[in-house]
Amino acid sequence: MRIRGNDGAGSGGLSWTAAVLTGTVALYIALVAFGNITDFGTNREYVRHVLAMDTTFQDPDLMWRAVTSRGAQDAAYVAVIAWESVAALVLLAATALWVVRGRSGGAGRARQLATVGLLMMMVLFGAGFWAIGGEWFAMWQSKQWNGVEAAVRNFLMTGVVLLVVQFSGAVGRPARTDA
Repeated sequence: MRIRGNDGAGSGGLSWTAAVLTGTVALYIALVAFGNITDFGTNREYVRHVLAMDTTFQDPDLMWRAVTSRGAQDAAYVAVIAWESVAALVLLAATALWVVRGRSGGAGRARQLATVGLLMMMVLFGAGFWAIGGEWFAMWQSKQWNGVEAAVRNFLMTGVVLLVVQFSGAVGRPARTDA
């Protein structure tokens, strides 16, 4: 049984859509990583302030969470840049595979790589910036160093692309019949 209304003809268009969206996210995170490497100081200050919690409401019940060691702050920032760089490379590889193999219908490996890269993005922006930065380090309290909105935007955008990538693999597959 096939997915209703699909004879397999539409899967190519959805695969190309997934490829273009994956490439767009790859370009975005590659530019973010490049910017963080070439303009290291700007976002280092952001990470330092978020981790130090020095622009929050200074609630004594929360301030024990602050990380004030410059070495630890810089290590966290370098880890973020490394994560961004690996995610960019994985997503660029997925995009290249889609372009090369998409013509022959062999987009399975591209889909797998895209899934890994997109999940890396969701972990970075969802767990890293939104949950840990936003909640644990109370970034939402800072007027100057609040990146929660950008984190949520990136998390949601990446989630939409991940859904398209996953649906592109489901089109034309036999539907599950759990009876």
